[in-house]
Amino acid sequence: MLESIINPKRAEKGPWKMFFVGLIYASLSVLLVYWFFAQDKVLSQYSGMIVVTFCVMFSLPFMFFIIKQEEKQDEQGEGLMHIWKVHGDAIFALMWLFLGFLVAFSFWFIILGNLNLFNAQIETYCMINSPGTIENCVAQYEFGQKISSTGAATSGIRFFSIIINNIYVMIFTLIFSLIFGAGAIFVLAWNASVIAAAISIFTRYQIDKIPLGLARYMIHGFPEIAAYFITALAGGIFGISFIRNGFKSKKFLRVMENVFILLFIALVILVIAAVIEVYLTPLIFG
Repeated sequence: MLESIINPKRAEKGPWKMFFVGLIYASLSVLLVYWFFAQDKVLSQYSGMIVVTFCVMFSLPFMFFIIKQEEKQDEQGEGLMHIWKVHGDAIFALMWLFLGFLVAFSFWFIILGNLNLFNAQIETYCMINSPGTIENCVAQYEFGQKISSTGAATSGIRFFSIIINNIYVMIFTLIFSLIFGAGAIFVLAWNASVIAAAISIFTRYQIDKIPLGLARYMIHGFPEIAAYFITALAGGIFGISFIRNGFKSKKFLRVMENVFILLFIALVILVIAAVIEVYLTPLIFG
């Protein structure tokens, strides 16, 4: 029932509605894990991944149908303007869905005060920002402890690390969407949870500062996540077009051209997002 809350066609006509869908899906995911798994000695060690898995389960029907719908529209034309006209609403709908995930994850992480709910996400945050001292980095983020600097890497090293990580995520997003068109939602839900953990750390687990945390991470986060959504659409469109039309079809060749354009745009956006994250954001927020 929950996965049928909103029809993808209606979402494209009102993309902002997906924000509330994201809030519901992510909130239910966190609460289900908190109620049923957080106290289990074994499963609690994997709470961070189980939260993402539930979020993916809720989102899969929407993701599948929207990619199928986008592929049909993609067969009608080619070129950059056509691509934006066809896919713009879908990308906005997915961005609103992501924002809903992000707000809900951040809110519940701080309210529930349970580090295990996002244990894998905290480790990932530390791996990116303090690759040489991951264990110390994780230890200092316990609730109730004073958060201090972990001796983050220099700007050049961070830029290289972020670019590598972003391209790695982009490749996985493409592979997931090729294997199973809607499968890329896993990568995207995972990134929402990692950014939510980063927001919680930045705000020192103070719920009234979540808007500031969103501003801090969404300056580069929105273009970065948009690139992943574009990649997910490209992979899903390619896979569905191949099944529907085969390699020799003119429609498939037209779709292929559009897929390459989408991937190039996504790569350029990722580089821009990394520059913003490393060099611009620290100037604004310190």
